[in-house]
Amino acid sequence: MNAGRLPGRRGDRGGDLDWLTLGQAASYLGVAQSTLRKWTDSGRVPAFKTPGGHRRYRRRDLDSFLERSGQAVEPGGPLVLIVDDDDGVRAFVRANLELEGYSVREAASAEEGLALLEEQLPDLILLDVMMPQVDGWEMLRRVHERHGVGSIPVIMFSGQVDEGTLAAATERGASGVLGKGFDPQELIESAKRTLPIP
Repeated sequence: MNAGRLPGRRGDRGGDLDWLTLGQAASYLGVAQSTLRKWTDSGRVPAFKTPGGHRRYRRRDLDSFLERSGQAVEPGGPLVLIVDDDDGVRAFVRANLELEGYSVREAASAEEGLALLEEQLPDLILLDVMMPQVDGWEMLRRVHERHGVGSIPVIMFSGQVDEGTLAAATERGASGVLGKGFDPQELIESAKRTLPIP
């Protein structure tokens, strides 16, 4: 842990937005405060201590951590494939799942996701419903056509989760649907329930 002092802000309100408290940083990363404390103590996430002993985090350090976690996949955990055309969503979901012990691969389109399936079958697919060209429903159909219904659990993302969407997902063989803007902990819990880590 970097136990340096906070730079003087000199009344620059813009600079205040770059420094986060422990609670704010934990929310930013989508994890519990206790988890962030462990990462800080182990040196995975840099932090500064105020004269009063409180931790403060720079937003750019948290962004760098998210980027690093997206690249440093530890082998051995269950493999999750994230298929979403939103780079930010993929990076955020990937970081949270990898920190829980999952291995993660990403695809920015249904076509890319289907190509990755030919290389290595995942244990779970997180699939965006709304994507350009080939949407999530069509990818789900092709997954079932090639690999069989229920052979790979699929949790779908949808910006509009209503009874109709849930019913359609169940009818088409998906394990469930999560709305965008979801609580990351909810996604982690859904992944754990669907694909428990031994």
